[in-house]
Amino acid sequence: MKNLFFLILLTLGSSLYAQKIDRIEPPNWWVGMENNQLELLIYGKDISQFTPSVDNNNIKILDIKKTENSNYLFLNLDLSNAASGKFNINFSKKGKRNNFSVAYELKERNKDSKLREGFNSSDVIYLITPDRFANGDSTNDIVKTMNEKIIDRKDDYGRHGGDIRGITNHLEYIDEMGFTAIWPTPVLTNDMKESSYHGYAMTDLYQVDPRFGTLEDYKDLAKSAKNRGIKLIMDQVENHIGIEHWWMKDLPTSNWVNYQKEYLEGNIVITNHRRTTNQDSYASEVDKKLMSEGWFVSGMPDLNQRNPLLAKYLIQNSIWWIETLDLGGIRQDTYPYPDKEFMSEWAGAIMAEYPKFSIVGEEWSTNPLLVGYWQKDAGYKDGYHSNLTSTMDFPMQKAIVDALNEDETWGTGLVKIYEGLANDFSYSDPKNIMIFPDNHDMSRIYTQLGEDVTKTKMALGYLLTLPRISQIYYGTEVLISDAAKPGDHGLIRTDFPGGWEGDKVNAFTGEGLAKNQVEMQSFLKNVLNYRKNSEAIHSGKTIHFAPENGVYVLFRIKNDEIVTVILNKNEQPISLNLNRFEEVGLTGKSVKNIISNETFTWENSLKLNKKGVVILTTKFRE
Repeated sequence: MKNLFFLILLTLGSSLYAQKIDRIEPPNWWVGMENNQLELLIYGKDISQFTPSVDNNNIKILDIKKTENSNYLFLNLDLSNAASGKFNINFSKKGKRNNFSVAYELKERNKDSKLREGFNSSDVIYLITPDRFANGDSTNDIVKTMNEKIIDRKDDYGRHGGDIRGITNHLEYIDEMGFTAIWPTPVLTNDMKESSYHGYAMTDLYQVDPRFGTLEDYKDLAKSAKNRGIKLIMDQVENHIGIEHWWMKDLPTSNWVNYQKEYLEGNIVITNHRRTTNQDSYASEVDKKLMSEGWFVSGMPDLNQRNPLLAKYLIQNSIWWIETLDLGGIRQDTYPYPDKEFMSEWAGAIMAEYPKFSIVGEEWSTNPLLVGYWQKDAGYKDGYHSNLTSTMDFPMQKAIVDALNEDETWGTGLVKIYEGLANDFSYSDPKNIMIFPDNHDMSRIYTQLGEDVTKTKMALGYLLTLPRISQIYYGTEVLISDAAKPGDHGLIRTDFPGGWEGDKVNAFTGEGLAKNQVEMQSFLKNVLNYRKNSEAIHSGKTIHFAPENGVYVLFRIKNDEIVTVILNKNEQPISLNLNRFEEVGLTGKSVKNIISNETFTWENSLKLNKKGVVILTTKFRE
């Protein structure tokens, strides 16, 4: 009996000390990575008072770092000779009763992981705000342990209940529409007190928000999408976290976030948003510091990527998600705001592990020089190397809207897209830039174009045939609008019709859609499914002709496939002289309208009966 009592005490004691470890991050890792060093963040009450060791001779501890906060240890391991499996991290302290161990797992890396291919100009990406797309599991709508507990679909800035399973349930629709990749806005834990639905103020970088589902739900989405040939792109944020992040209650170091001292004294320093300081050779140090280190907003602490422990943490976090979800790409939020040298290191580390991978960075500027600066091999004279494969084409997005809204003059109207595309000389790799009609942060394209269906078709038809990666925001296909309050973020991210049980209109099935919505959905489906197999659009030569008489014509050419895009702003019928385009080599060839299926021979002229977009091809498919 005495021995039994001793064993019970020993068991309770081990359990008690094991509770000192609240977190080990990353929660697991892989053998066979290009970089064989692993940094573990270990968090627990006074954990720095313990000395860690490992019970595996093939794993070497390179160094142990303690910080000002005794609740943290950073353990740097060499995994060069490690094999997959579990090993113990032992924690010892004077007095054997204090010793305990924690198991850690190294997984076998998928043999094809390094060769994974990211997104490219053959892809069209479907951007989704998960909370507003579809509610696949109503049991997770409210989690009582979280700060925001209310579901209210009438509140533009409240949670509506969409989730990961809602996306998975509708992959068939996404696939049949012709999309080849999906980009959900962040679904990691965002335990903020309000507006937590959008996901950009993360409070745990290793946990799926339980209101969106589980890690298994996320994995299932990735696997189900891949089975359909659809890539999963993860929206990540290296610049900031949410003020409710668990770090903010017990910061690891005195410089984990920027302006940390000021924050602890009750003074939050906000960025000046002067992104040009990244390129400006005349910029003052004070402006550059405030841009990079100031907080994006008061509820989003700005991470200090110059702290080497945090830098390694963030790089490993991105790689962990790539391996865990078998990702097909990353979209990086607010790309110019973090420390630019870190962002080069971050992208470089990812591309070293996955040479064919894709990362798109957000630089919200209409100046192509600023956008092009962030793409790899840009070759600017400051010598900066970004390692970033793709940027977002805000300049062309604006040019398209202006071109369709403005009257035709020498310097306005369609000439905006003609000259906008001419700016491609400033990009190191134009076809790997992402073009879009709108996104989750700007008015819907249908709203920007005055709720004009014809103009909206012109915008989509044009951008989907450009030498670019294309992205379409969910609901564009059924003319979602924010005209009631233009620019209102909550309304821009409105619910997709049919995503909730009881919706009277269902865009997934077509039930209850208005005539113009059905027409737009059909138009986009036709263009997307043609584009999916068009080598000319994916990688063909581009020729365009200066607009004349309210008409602009662009060609994409590869082998025997010639795609012709005609934008016509004339309200009355006109005859287009085709002899002007003789150099393209279409004379005497049969062409087909991919929307109307009409075929004809390309001769001397083409009658354009009405305003709109015409897309023709020489490659007929059954």
